[in-house]
Amino acid sequence: MNIDSIQNGFVIDHIAAGCGMKLYNLLGLDDLDVSVAIIKNVTSKKLGKKDIIKIDAVIPLDFDVIGFVDPEATVNVIKDGKLVEKKAICLPKKLTNVIKCKNPRCITSCEQELDNVFVLTDENAKVYRCIYCETKAKLS
Repeated sequence: MNIDSIQNGFVIDHIAAGCGMKLYNLLGLDDLDVSVAIIKNVTSKKLGKKDIIKIDAVIPLDFDVIGFVDPEATVNVIKDGKLVEKKAICLPKKLTNVIKCKNPRCITSCEQELDNVFVLTDENAKVYRCIYCETKAKLS
C-alpha cells in the first residue's frame, strides 16, 4: 500500500484501532473536498494496532472531538512537507454539539436551536453528563 506524504495539513496519529472512522465522521471530514486518508489497523509498537488519519489541507480541527474519541491521540502539523508541531490531545472538560442527549424529556429534544452541552463528571471513567438534565453519556 502506498499513501503519499502530505505537504500542508495534519496527521492524526495514535488513534485507538477501530476509532478512525468514528473520528472521521464526527470531524465532518466526509464533507471536505480535499485528500483524506484513513489507515486502519496499522502495526504499532506502542499500541499493538492503531488508526491514522491524514488530511492534506489546513482546516480548522476540533481538538475536543479528537480528545473525546481518543484522548491518547496526537496531531502532527505538517507544513511544506515537514513536521512543524506535535500536539498532545487530552480529554475535554466540556463538549458542545459533539454528542446529543439521549433523554427524550431533555430540553434539547424540543428546543432544536439549543446547544447539546456535556461536561466531564468522572475523568477516570470518562463519563460526561448533559448540563440540562444530567443524563450520562459514557465514552465508548
